[in-house]
Amino acid sequence: MKGRALVTGATGFVGAHVARALLQSGRDVRAMARGASDMRALEGLECETVVADLRDPDSVERAVAGCDEVFHVAADYRLWAPDAAPMYAANVDGTRNIIAASMRARVSRIVYTSTVGALGIGADGVGREDTPVSLSEMIGPYKRSKFLAEKAALEAARAGAPVVIVNPSTPIGPLDYKPTPTGRIIVDFLNRRMPAYIDTGLNLVCVEDVARGHLLAAERGRAGEKYILGGENLTLKQMLARLGKIAGLPAPKIRAPWFAAYGFALAGEAVARTITHRAPRASLVEVRMARKKMFFDSGKARAELGYASAPVDEGLARAINFFREIGAAPAAA
Repeated sequence: MKGRALVTGATGFVGAHVARALLQSGRDVRAMARGASDMRALEGLECETVVADLRDPDSVERAVAGCDEVFHVAADYRLWAPDAAPMYAANVDGTRNIIAASMRARVSRIVYTSTVGALGIGADGVGREDTPVSLSEMIGPYKRSKFLAEKAALEAARAGAPVVIVNPSTPIGPLDYKPTPTGRIIVDFLNRRMPAYIDTGLNLVCVEDVARGHLLAAERGRAGEKYILGGENLTLKQMLARLGKIAGLPAPKIRAPWFAAYGFALAGEAVARTITHRAPRASLVEVRMARKKMFFDSGKARAELGYASAPVDEGLARAINFFREIGAAPAAA
């Protein structure tokens, strides 16, 4: 399908890659961004840019007007937030605003970017689209807001909206300027600021595969369905070993006990709230989340969408090169 596609959050890590994938497919792209957004991820792209705020229905209406498809990738993604209200306004109310405007504009498809964090983990230790889960199991305002936003998207689909939901796992790769929490792990590792690891696990995926998965969802996904866009399940120890092999650096061998990680986060949050007013290196939410391995299965996306994921070592290598190129990490020795 060709035509004009709106990408919300196009200046972000995943959004920028979705915009690139859409341009490569021959679509015209309208990139929606806030006025104060860092635009570096869109440099060199031939796309229209529109300034809008998810919390402002009028600006959202203008952004959607004339588009054939909407890829709602934008989210307030913070695992530490002194005030959670803006996060709920952007993630929950903003999603409702996007869907409502899209319905009035009669777009043919809405792809909503959720997260595997809004899914449950099964008895076998692996999460799938239909694994039962409740709001009470969501840790922190980010996960809770995304769970509620996904619920709003599902309700809209049941009411007739052409909404398909994708649940990316943990993307890695270039253009992670902010960086994301996982990108920060890579940066800390490259800067030798990670003397130990904790016993946790995550599903890593190359960000380019996540972007292509969005397009497959638009073309082949069923309205009202969820699709996990993941890659490989790894423990944090395994991930750091892979990073060490690729970057030529030693991986930490010491496993930090939970009480030490909790104490570090507790102290970091106290400093953040009273002195720096900036996110700590590790928050209590992150430590609580890490107590459960976040392993997932992308079988449904492979079967229904034709989704495929490349070896995660390729994404780790691209992430390392990117962080070195922008000066966030030392150059290779």
